[in-house]
Amino acid sequence: MSKCVKIIGAGLAGSEAAWQLAERGVAVQLFEMRPKSMTKAHKTGSCAELVCSNSFRGADLSNAVGLLKAELREMKSLIMEAADATAVPAGGALAVDRVLFSKYIDERIRSHPLINFSEKEIEQLPEANPSEPLIVATGPLTSAPLASAIEKVTGSSSLAFFDAISPIVLGESLDMSQMYRASRYDKGDGDDYLNIPFSREQYYTFIDEVTRAEKFGGHDEVESDMVDNLRPFEGCMPIEDVIRRGPDTLRFGAFKPVGLKDPRTGREPYAVMQLRMDDRAGTLWSMVGMQTRMRHGEQTRIFKTLSGMENVEFVRLGSVHRNTFIDSPKCLDATLSFRACPGLFFAGQVTGTEGYVESTAGGLVAGINASRIVSGEEMVEFPHESAIGSLMRYISDPQRKDFQPMNISFGLMPSYTLGSTKDASGRRLSKRDRRLVASENALSAIQKLYQQL
Repeated sequence: MSKCVKIIGAGLAGSEAAWQLAERGVAVQLFEMRPKSMTKAHKTGSCAELVCSNSFRGADLSNAVGLLKAELREMKSLIMEAADATAVPAGGALAVDRVLFSKYIDERIRSHPLINFSEKEIEQLPEANPSEPLIVATGPLTSAPLASAIEKVTGSSSLAFFDAISPIVLGESLDMSQMYRASRYDKGDGDDYLNIPFSREQYYTFIDEVTRAEKFGGHDEVESDMVDNLRPFEGCMPIEDVIRRGPDTLRFGAFKPVGLKDPRTGREPYAVMQLRMDDRAGTLWSMVGMQTRMRHGEQTRIFKTLSGMENVEFVRLGSVHRNTFIDSPKCLDATLSFRACPGLFFAGQVTGTEGYVESTAGGLVAGINASRIVSGEEMVEFPHESAIGSLMRYISDPQRKDFQPMNISFGLMPSYTLGSTKDASGRRLSKRDRRLVASENALSAIQKLYQQL
């Protein structure tokens, strides 16, 4: 096929879109500004670099993101193939060795005969039409010139949020004798996480220290003004903003001790901070749920007061960065096509699909539909009973007001919210069983769609 689809951005969504197109015989011109032009969060020029957590979250089908991952596997997602191939122990979640993960995708993308990879910053949107589609998958860290060009096309102001990232530490610098290995409720191998127990006194001392710590004030004057009215996304809430909701909020969130008995005492601690392997060798460990905008000196001072971290070496300290999203419900339909310009697609976090797996889903949908429109076929909307379809409809509903980024949830899926609450015998189904029924229906619909494409 002589026609070519342009894609701007080689993150999760852009890489997935490129793969879906190329695997359907469509030539791709993939543009990525890194490493020539870097963002404040990225460290490399590799495709699909993970800049926040290394976790793809829950794996079970009673978990909405677990279902979303299963649907992506059914659709032959490159991102899920890479995640499964580079997985590290993480209890009931799917986490990856972030270096091997990015390397896996980078090699597959750059070596594909139908993908022309170009390290070039695009500052203006190329023309797009059904014969020459364009997919914008630039992510929430879109460069300023291109963000300005996108805003001119969308005709509405973008939404600004802040994302925070957690510190990563060197495993050999931890005193593991003061910690204990355990996964919540013994999921996975039962010992995938390192756990730092807190007594009541230790917990509230930590809360006081974080509350008093000097916070990040923004990279520049514009960001400083925005930090004063910080609107962080709920899924990446900095711990200091969690604590502002009440001193016990963290203890019922990331520091929840339920299901994490200390084998040395046989009891659950008052609170627990967890560390999760960030690479397969166990050299690096990520501080789970410890997204923060404290200044680096304050992070070092406070975290070194924790048991077993007195001599810790930080590979990466926590930070915040601004994320920008278009007002997707006003701009996009459920195929991720721009309503006012056939042939122009948006995908990934720039559309408000918050999260690694959700962004991947957007890339897959945009890639499949771009391949169809360039081939003269009708675009497809994913089944509403599926997680992918429900998520795409959420971000494309023109009646939606005050749009905010969204993770996948069973609450978006009519097959769950409107499904039967009883089995054939009239017995009331548990929430888990209802979710499993919804997941079974969703996967059946996805399998049928895949066979039709």
